[in-house]
Amino acid sequence: MSDIVTSERNGSVEIITLDDGRANALSVATSVALSEALAAATGDAEVGAVVLVGRDGLFSGGFDLKTIQSGDPNAIREMTDRGGSLCRQIYAGPVPVVAACTGHAVAAGALMVLACDLRIGVDGPVKIGLNEVAIALTLPPWALALALDRLSRRHLQTSVALAQLHDGPGAVDAGYLDAVVPADEVVGHAIERAAELAEYTDRQAYAATVAAIRAPALAAMAV
Repeated sequence: MSDIVTSERNGSVEIITLDDGRANALSVATSVALSEALAAATGDAEVGAVVLVGRDGLFSGGFDLKTIQSGDPNAIREMTDRGGSLCRQIYAGPVPVVAACTGHAVAAGALMVLACDLRIGVDGPVKIGLNEVAIALTLPPWALALALDRLSRRHLQTSVALAQLHDGPGAVDAGYLDAVVPADEVVGHAIERAAELAEYTDRQAYAATVAAIRAPALAAMAV
């Protein structure tokens, strides 16, 4: 997976990029590779923040459709559980994680964005959201817990039960993103913000605070 998930250091910021050249789907192997890269980064005392980057125009299209369409319940459960563990790992991490949402982020891709502390996206006609109901799927408990904890209450019904997708500004209003910038500035802005967080955020205090304020959601996200 080294050609799909790559890492590089920029000062005290670890930049983890997902780019499979296609849909950036979260297969079991991809989720494991991202998890391992994240663990390596956050286990390094010199890393003060992490940036998760998608490929140009697409952060992630969600879980691997081939696995879903296979109808194999064991394979599907393993994939969704791995994705849930990855999102929980991000949400419970010991350092801030910034999402460089480089384009579309749907289904599990949107959940990965929700798990990040700070989310920078594209100011444009991208599609971001949880479309599971529209494709005859239901969110697993860990995903619902994350959505409940992060999405705006005003948009919870339309975003989850009605599967509404949002453009960049709409995703900010709904709670998927924190800010939008021109597409060619997303990664740079995310790295810049991550560097700021790494500089002034005390690692021990951050970890303890996250554990406290996210405890109910993290307990519900356990898979």
